[in-house]
Amino acid sequence: MGDQNITDLADLVRSLPGESQKVFNQIFQLSTTTGRLDPPPEMHPWIEKFFGSVEAVKEQKVVKTMNTVTFEGALFNELRAKRPIETKMNTSLLDEIQKNVGDPLCNPATGTPADVFGRVCGQASVTASNIAKYDGFHGLVVFNQHNPLQFTKEMVADYLDTAWQWAQKAHGLDPTARYYFFMWNCLWKSGGSLLHGHAQMTLSRDFHYAKVEQWRRGAIGYRDRNGSNYFDDLYRAHRDLGLAFEHNGVRVLAYLTPIKEKETLLIASDHGANLKGAIFTALDCLYQRVGVTAFNVAVYQPPIAPASEDWSGFPTIVRLVDRGDPMNRTNDMGAMELYASSVISSDPFAVARVMRERFAEDS
Repeated sequence: MGDQNITDLADLVRSLPGESQKVFNQIFQLSTTTGRLDPPPEMHPWIEKFFGSVEAVKEQKVVKTMNTVTFEGALFNELRAKRPIETKMNTSLLDEIQKNVGDPLCNPATGTPADVFGRVCGQASVTASNIAKYDGFHGLVVFNQHNPLQFTKEMVADYLDTAWQWAQKAHGLDPTARYYFFMWNCLWKSGGSLLHGHAQMTLSRDFHYAKVEQWRRGAIGYRDRNGSNYFDDLYRAHRDLGLAFEHNGVRVLAYLTPIKEKETLLIASDHGANLKGAIFTALDCLYQRVGVTAFNVAVYQPPIAPASEDWSGFPTIVRLVDRGDPMNRTNDMGAMELYASSVISSDPFAVARVMRERFAEDS
């Protein structure tokens, strides 16, 4: 399956054995269409400059996927990656990061507030209380390293461990707060308001956040309809197409309905050392092999204490996504992503290939 790409998806699904097709169709809907246009001769030089040839734009194959369990959708057209961008900043990313040395996170003891239960100190990070909260418990893991793109396997594990210890302290203060959420917004393109390396975590009461709950309810409904675990079948559907593999007990998927570019899912039975290592490897792959510098990481997991709703069969899920070149002022999210389906220019098959190669090096 080494040379396949997203435009082959319909043919690949049709070539699957019957049981594999059944599992795929229980989760996904798939449609393929062709967009056509007739550019005037005056446009030809401009088209050739940016897209290679006029023929490349006259007929464009678009693949549309929808996850009928979570109701996420994507529209794939790799030609969109070649669109001209004329709003690049006239400076380097490293210069921008270095210019911000000395921001409040560089001195967290004096530049950030503590939580009411104090701070958690890791080997490579320390916690702070978020000054503008969007939940009752909302904190930061402030990295000792200013540059968020300078990270090691040990540092990533430390960030996750420090955040987890913070959640335990918060839960001890309020046992009704049990819904834990970890996120890492790297650089401003991903929504980070400060350049200094940091992640965020929350511990919420009453119910989980809407998108996590959407996945939980979808999985429960899937189990009731089909008699099988949704996450097992999600992995199988991707694996059978060459879009997923397992490494040290962690399932790695190049997701077929990504929220944005190159979205990768990591699925594990718990948030132990193997998953932490996989998060580092996936981020290292995206940064070092693919050139991703602005990214989001989010962790979905069951509540940290018993809850009334059914979380059986729900694993720990990590979502990682590329947010585009931070030196490009254009936004990667528009009305389509907010209100319709995500428009994607990257190819999940290419993501799967580079991830497989990088994870193989850790074997």
